[in-house]
Amino acid sequence: MHILIVNCTVKQDYIDDFIAATMENASNSRKEPGVVRFDFVQQTDDPTKFGLIEVYRSAEGLAAHREAPHYKVWAEKAPDMLAEPRTRNFYRNIDPPDEEW
Repeated sequence: MHILIVNCTVKQDYIDDFIAATMENASNSRKEPGVVRFDFVQQTDDPTKFGLIEVYRSAEGLAAHREAPHYKVWAEKAPDMLAEPRTRNFYRNIDPPDEEW
């Protein structure tokens, strides 16, 4: 599996817009054949902080996601709503093993 965790800090005035745009992206992303999980979370003690936990079957699944129309719309809208550049970290799963996803 290819796991990507994205962290975003959103400008206070854009929280609702960011949630709407990201919900649209997340719901469409979960329909992609290469996507295993696509979770959208908000930090409980700071409502300006959000996370995307993305799990792809392969590097090709991630590449296909980046070409999807819904991702391109999100990628164009999101930067203006962010208080600072988003951070992205890639992970490999240890447990559960790939075959148990």
